Amino acid sequence: MYDRIPQVIQGKDVLEIATGPGLLAKHVAYAANKMIATDYSEGMIREAKKGSFPDNLTFEAADAECLPYEDNSFDAVIIANALHILPNPKKALMEIDRVLKEDGLLIAPNFVNHKKGAVSALWSKILNVAGVKFEHQWSGTEYIEFLEANGWTVLMQKKMSARITLMYTECTKKQNS
Repeated sequence: MYDRIPQVIQGKDVLEIATGPGLLAKHVAYAANKMIATDYSEGMIREAKKGSFPDNLTFEAADAECLPYEDNSFDAVIIANALHILPNPKKALMEIDRVLKEDGLLIAPNFVNHKKGAVSALWSKILNVAGVKFEHQWSGTEYIEFLEANGWTVLMQKKMSARITLMYTECTKKQNS
């Protein structure tokens, strides 16, 4: 994922939603024209601003369900490991659709199969104790179906093994949306 994302955002204006401590943004921003990494939590934004990062990267507090950006502002939007924790992921996808340019790319890797296997179940519990609640639990297939049912065409998908299985996806808006 850390190798692929810089390739697909090369020279683009990028929005990241739910950046957390900014690890992904700091790793991939060099490839973008400009990148804004957001999080709902002011504390996470303060954490993300620590250390060094590329000059084309800015961090801002923003609500995924009510983004403070104009329509058609970004060439790519990244929302990694966040749709499953949002109370209303459909509303977040609608906001992404709004701020993404017509030919834009949604990069939406997400945890799937949270409770399958001992390691995934354990990490799900650890995250829950840390305050990360899994509002939605999808299998890989269910996650793809969720994206497609909400106006996205999945161009690329790859299930990635990790402590909790990750489904990496790249999507565009459906032509009729």
